[in-house]
Amino acid sequence: AGLSVSVCIPARDEAATIAGVVTPIVELLCGVHRLVREVIVADDGSVDGTGPLAAALGARVLRRTGWPGKGAAMAEAASMATGDVVVFLDADVRNFGLHFVTGLLEPLLLDDGVVLVKGSYRRPGDGGPAEGGRVTELLARPLLRRLFPEVAFVRQPLAGEVAVRRDVLETLVLEPGYGVEIGMLLDVAARYGPSAIAQVDLGERVHRNRPLAQLGSQADEVLAAVLDRSDASQRSG
Repeated sequence: AGLSVSVCIPARDEAATIAGVVTPIVELLCGVHRLVREVIVADDGSVDGTGPLAAALGARVLRRTGWPGKGAAMAEAASMATGDVVVFLDADVRNFGLHFVTGLLEPLLLDDGVVLVKGSYRRPGDGGPAEGGRVTELLARPLLRRLFPEVAFVRQPLAGEVAVRRDVLETLVLEPGYGVEIGMLLDVAARYGPSAIAQVDLGERVHRNRPLAQLGSQADEVLAAVLDRSDASQRSG
């Protein structure tokens, strides 16, 4: 389709898994069927050598030393991206495959009306592809059903696997923390309509599950992102 692709990976202390994500993508930087233009790893203050390892594997590494935050890392990486499409991936996936990239790209290549693609997946032990993590099922999806039913069809609103057209991304202000994915979803739906959003089944996804004690701050940031947009919608309406 003549589109170039940048892959951006926010990472903090992911030395155990970063090679399994970066290495296969770097292989797409060359060859006859070159699919990816660049791989950018936003090293969000890691202390375990994540950044140097990613650089040694061929990624372009952005070392962040300021206030940490997933959304802030994604925004800085995106500001460096030159591709027509930006693919965001999580760095803690243990069973990464190139279908995480190609699957997210397919709807954008087939339909000019699609501007954002979310990944959906199964996790080991889940009852099916519609089930997400604890914050997703207990907070994010109920909030969408109640406040933004037009995007309640998105099965994994907090998924870190997402592709977006760069000209669209440049119009968005990304949340600095864990509200980034759901904030991006809602902002795109508000500006371009729910029909501009697609989702793809990426199969099983194995990643690091955070202990319950660490999920409170993540839930707070997701809640704030949704309520801020709900308030703004009510004021404009």
